[in-house]
Amino acid sequence: MVLEVILLATLVVSAISLIGAFTLAVKDKLLHQLLPLFVAFAGGSMLATAFFHALPEALKDSGPDAVMPLVVAGILIFFFIERFLHWHHHHKHHHEADAKEERVPTYLVLIGDSIHNFVDGTVIAASFLASFPLGVLATISIIAHEIPQEIGDFSLLIWGGFSKQKALAFNFLSALTALAGAILTYFLAPAVPGLVAVLLPLAAGNFIYVACVDLVPELHKERDTRRSLMQLACFVGGILLVVVVGALMEPHGG
Repeated sequence: MVLEVILLATLVVSAISLIGAFTLAVKDKLLHQLLPLFVAFAGGSMLATAFFHALPEALKDSGPDAVMPLVVAGILIFFFIERFLHWHHHHKHHHEADAKEERVPTYLVLIGDSIHNFVDGTVIAASFLASFPLGVLATISIIAHEIPQEIGDFSLLIWGGFSKQKALAFNFLSALTALAGAILTYFLAPAVPGLVAVLLPLAAGNFIYVACVDLVPELHKERDTRRSLMQLACFVGGILLVVVVGALMEPHGG
């Protein structure tokens, strides 16, 4: 049953890669207004999932002396991946007018997205193996982040010369690496004692890094007070959703 839930959650996350088709029917102006709200919501939900659920779950079986170094290690690992292995987060819709911005080669976009999605798959699997509520909350947080991420990747592929159909197809194929990460984690967990106990704080480090390094700085670029307040509301909304869903599910999890 756990494997089926992990596969379903991972497939839902992978399907978000097809959201690029949605951008074709939405005006650029509206899209530029909506994306920062998704980014803010994702930042709040990822931080709340890390601090309110992933870390407490990890601390149930291991003390802080074992868990906290792994959280820091997770932050360092994802810094290394992003800095040197071309895992870049893109949260903007690019178009022809972005002439001054440096173009990212399409193969780097696909490589980075594949690594990113593989990591998402391992996080989803490890979270569900730890507890059902944590798995659901991790999946919600990843979906919230994937929406602006996949729109950004899709538009970068278009901007880099792909046709719309080719961009959708390659974006979806790169998203399927999440399945590989989830399946590998699920089958390795029984064979490697303590694997989930290690992956949970690493996942928390991942969420903290992405939220604080990639998402929150995007929000600081906004100068309009009204839009900044809307982003703040979405950020708090992401936190509240995790708190409420976690509270509702806790009696049924474990």
